[in-house]
Amino acid sequence: MAVAMDRPSHQPFLPVTTNKSFAAKDSVMTFHIHLPATCALLRPWRPTDAPSLAKHADNPRIAENLRDGFPSPYHLEDAHRFIAMAVAEHGPPVPNAPSSALVLAIDVDGIAVGGVGITPLQDVYRRTAEIGYWLGEPFWGKGIATEAVSALVPVAFDRFDIVRLQAGIFVSNPASMRVLEKCGFVREAVHKNAVTKNGVVMDEVMYARLREE
Repeated sequence: MAVAMDRPSHQPFLPVTTNKSFAAKDSVMTFHIHLPATCALLRPWRPTDAPSLAKHADNPRIAENLRDGFPSPYHLEDAHRFIAMAVAEHGPPVPNAPSSALVLAIDVDGIAVGGVGITPLQDVYRRTAEIGYWLGEPFWGKGIATEAVSALVPVAFDRFDIVRLQAGIFVSNPASMRVLEKCGFVREAVHKNAVTKNGVVMDEVMYARLREE
């Protein structure tokens, strides 16, 4: 279960609990989002997550639905590199700097088994952000991805000065399309032959959700 990203059973919107507010310039080093329906947790990445990250990310069925920045095969060194980047993203805010990405682990029973993130865009797209996620294959079909996306949408609109949240899905990945649809995203467009992945040219389907007035 994955949606194209650079960095991140039918289930409706679900309530979540958090341990802090989400002002745009807050650090997220102590931030957790509990997902009560699936007993999962969204939290910052930790250096000790590297072995579980490498274990669950090293799967071509995950990588085939993600951008090429996601390594395949996925080695322990890749996990350490990614976690160092994620920790740096969540450092103290820098005045007047562009909004940093929000990059979180999906935790099940204390183990990082996937990731989800929000990446603000730049220039004329600066009030748009991308949402992306992936989840280890043993956890597919349990509603975890849907609950994680549902939980992160209001956080994204609260934390960042954005009016639009979007995700580009490879046409070969209908499962991720269903996740976004269950989370209130609207299928806006099909970008013909927009993606080349593993030597195959395919369409990209654009989904978006707008800030509620």
